Amino acid sequence: MIQKTILTSGKRKRAIARATIRPGKGNVRINHLLLEHVEPKLCRMRLEEPMLLAGEIAGKVNIDVDVQGGGFQSQTEAARLAIARGLVAFAKSKQLKQDFLNYDRHLLVADVRRGEPSKPNDSKPRKARTKSYR
Repeated sequence: MIQKTILTSGKRKRAIARATIRPGKGNVRINHLLLEHVEPKLCRMRLEEPMLLAGEIAGKVNIDVDVQGGGFQSQTEAARLAIARGLVAFAKSKQLKQDFLNYDRHLLVADVRRGEPSKPNDSKPRKARTKSYR
């Protein structure tokens, strides 16, 4: 029997999440920590959303996510994106993909906004230099 392993990634701001989805019993680990032990609770609930929408598919896979960079909220969003993409790839279901898109587009589509770079000889990206006419 061939083991089907899916590797996906998700990004949000500076956070990068890499998810590995394998057939299993429904275990979810974020940075080697079981999902039940992830704090704060709001982040745990956001991470559970793709599994709740996927239903029985989520119970048939083990999900391991490694997240680096960014803050805890960005890491949560990146991991959520990676998990949802992995579940869609594992199930090969157009219906599941459509369910994710209807619920929240950011489950499958990354937020590409990034910080604006500072301008030359200036302190901040939007702040203009002061002018003195006298």
